Amino acid sequence: MLKSINIITENTSKYIRNFLLLSVIALLLGLQFGCGSAKYRRLENSIGLQLNSDALSNHHTGFMLYDPLSKDTLISKDSKRYFIPASNVKIFTLYTSLKLLPEKMPVLKYSISGDTLYFEGQADPAGLHPYFKDSTALEFLGDFKFIRYSPKNIASTAFGPGWAWEDYDQSYAAPRSSFPFYGNVVSIYPNSIEPVYPNYFKDSISLKESVFRRLDKRNYFYVPPGNSDTIEIPFKLNPDLTARLLQDRLDRDVIIVNAMPNGKKEVLFGFSRDSILKRMMVESDNLLAEQMLLAASARLSDTLKSKEAISHMMEVEFSDLNPLPRWVDGSGLSRYNIFTPEAMVHVLNKLYLEYDQEYIFVFFPKGGVSGTLEDDFSGNPHPYIYAKTGSLGNIYCLSGYLRSKSGRLLIFSFMNNHFTIGSKRLKAEMTSILEMVRDSY
Repeated sequence: MLKSINIITENTSKYIRNFLLLSVIALLLGLQFGCGSAKYRRLENSIGLQLNSDALSNHHTGFMLYDPLSKDTLISKDSKRYFIPASNVKIFTLYTSLKLLPEKMPVLKYSISGDTLYFEGQADPAGLHPYFKDSTALEFLGDFKFIRYSPKNIASTAFGPGWAWEDYDQSYAAPRSSFPFYGNVVSIYPNSIEPVYPNYFKDSISLKESVFRRLDKRNYFYVPPGNSDTIEIPFKLNPDLTARLLQDRLDRDVIIVNAMPNGKKEVLFGFSRDSILKRMMVESDNLLAEQMLLAASARLSDTLKSKEAISHMMEVEFSDLNPLPRWVDGSGLSRYNIFTPEAMVHVLNKLYLEYDQEYIFVFFPKGGVSGTLEDDFSGNPHPYIYAKTGSLGNIYCLSGYLRSKSGRLLIFSFMNNHFTIGSKRLKAEMTSILEMVRDSY
């Protein structure tokens, strides 16, 4: 009996020791996580105070910070409120292009009847573009004696809804088209062997000061005397001009027809989709964005229509967004676009989940390193911001990815509308907040 009591006592003592040990461990873990929670609460309070500071409170500011691993929203301020996103719209265009377009861009659709080629454009922007200078279409068309061009497959207008009419002569507002050539701009290169690209317009340029760089109704351009900078001026597009530009390069007639022949059409593929998307995002090129959205629409039907691509993506990929954005163009030039910070985080998270991380980062400007972020949001010493800017008058938005000092990858959207404090001060306030996030998570 005594031996049994001793065994019970020893077992009880062991259980008590184990219980006390586990209790101590639980207490220490509780203190650790409690301290962590307190730390993040203090950080959230600090960021909240700064988001409501005098510098940011005189305009509309929205901010959302999201952890894609834990699926937690870490910080949110007016993240469901609508903002004009400017070029942040290009993130949606990027995702649409990756989902709908093949790795090699469709250049044109064609059919051959004897020695005659019939073709229609597929909105590919790389053809003889000042940067890409892709000649796929020219080399293909050059093999045919008789060429017939059908321009009727585009339903979108040259300018997007809500674009400013007085921007018609600015390079960032180059017109959309079914078969863009030369980036739909004439490029002026001072002190160059070939100062005008394309050379077709060399006799249509005057050295003269003018309010506008081009006449409204025709292709006559003005360059300031003594200009030493490269200038790009959109030319006024129509099917006849496209045919003449082709004839100038092919040295043969290009005849316009009202429709393609009945029957199956073949597709000519050309330049790298990703190369175009990278420049679109890093340099914030509006024409590339508009053309890529048009090109994506051609994968859904025989008609080039940006609205069709947008409707498809809203119904198939973004139907779970609440509230739904109002999305009207590919570039963000239109002030009719309205998106929430939450919508921006949503599409960035889809990119994160569906594609390799390093692959996605290629498309985004790096803070302090490249593109539209070359002079802003620098790392110390390495980049920590990979994000798309969005700028219009009194609008500055930044949405993308943030790498914290602990190695944690976070998704954020920081949207500012109607600010009057000056972009330099605004960016300083944003930098302070983003660096707090970088250093604390």
